[in-house]
Amino acid sequence: MKVTVVGAGAVGASSAEYIAIKNFASEVVLVDIKENLAEGKAMDLMQTATLNGFDTKITGSTNDYSKTANSDVAVITSGIPRKPGMTREELIGINAGIVSSVSENIIKYSPNVILIIVSNPMDTMTYLAHKVTGLPKNRIIGMGGALDSARFKYRLSQALECPASDVNGIVIGGHSDKGMLPLVRLATRNSVRVSEFLSNEKMNEVMQETKVGGATLTNMLGTSAWYAPGAAVSSLVQAIACDQHKMFPCSALLEGEYGLNDLCIGVPLILGKSGIHKIVEIDLNQEEKDKLAESAKSVKATNSLLNKI
Repeated sequence: MKVTVVGAGAVGASSAEYIAIKNFASEVVLVDIKENLAEGKAMDLMQTATLNGFDTKITGSTNDYSKTANSDVAVITSGIPRKPGMTREELIGINAGIVSSVSENIIKYSPNVILIIVSNPMDTMTYLAHKVTGLPKNRIIGMGGALDSARFKYRLSQALECPASDVNGIVIGGHSDKGMLPLVRLATRNSVRVSEFLSNEKMNEVMQETKVGGATLTNMLGTSAWYAPGAAVSSLVQAIACDQHKMFPCSALLEGEYGLNDLCIGVPLILGKSGIHKIVEIDLNQEEKDKLAESAKSVKATNSLLNKI
């Protein structure tokens, strides 16, 4: 299994590190436009191999996509990150051009690749990757929901005062502060609904904290977070590499599922060696359906900005 990670910034380097530490990939190639950044980070990471006990080979490349040839999975993290006060949507003007160029370069050398999109605004960048590459819908995945769900479970575990491993829950909808939909109604602690433990007020608080989870960290750090995004990426890549058929909420191109068409938005997916094995349609109540439709409307509005670039 060969994995390419484009963008050797904090998120890209964290993704490469977690993929290597999990030791399921034979090779990880880091690519960046900045001279020697990818090579330097690859070398630094390789010097942890004996300490962290992995055999994955990590190499770096300054904008030479020939070194990514025959990648099974490629992760696109390149583009500018958020700064305090910025929305993900404000990044579209710069990041659209970057994601288009990167996608084309990857496909040139790895025509059978599965793409994982991390760059923001993530749902729109996933949609753009479909338009630019023409790949089948099962081979392009937007990472956002996997990260949002991890943040949701963290917030739930804090509210429940329990280990995170006790908690299960997912976030669907757009990867934005207003668009994401934490499904608190379906969230559980060891198969028991969290509503058995938490008041409605507390559950609403958890939902709101989840929705601004990225912005909270951006305000604290001065830039986008990287550890949890990198871990989310590595989990998706592992599910594909090891054909795990695990379910993650991620952005996928919808063609009638959930009553939505011609957009990419976060929904539960079964991931395996072919990429998206199945889109899972769960029963939503009317309030959740309305919120998902509202989120989809917002994503489509952002998509429409692509025509103005």
